[in-house]
Amino acid sequence: MPAEPRFDEAIHAPTRLRLCAMLRPLDDADFAAIAATLELSEANLSKTVRNLVELGYVSTSKQASPGRADARRTTTVKLTPQGRRAFDGHLAALRAMAGEAS
Repeated sequence: MPAEPRFDEAIHAPTRLRLCAMLRPLDDADFAAIAATLELSEANLSKTVRNLVELGYVSTSKQASPGRADARRTTTVKLTPQGRRAFDGHLAALRAMAGEAS
């Protein structure tokens, strides 16, 4: 079922858009891998993730790092169903603006 076109100012910001686009085809992604792939500082990514969590568009989980003997944990980020709908709707709105058919 095609997404209902809906321009979303919260997703449209470049870093948020890139993060959502990266997460869309994935079940989840490791925080450090996202930062490296998008070439973002961890502080910038953390702020972006926090904003999207507040909107209900992404969720995070922390777990023990399997490759470490110490207590450090890794963070995983994923789009929520609400986030997927919002991102898909935003893409549909951009396509409609560009004159593309769904």
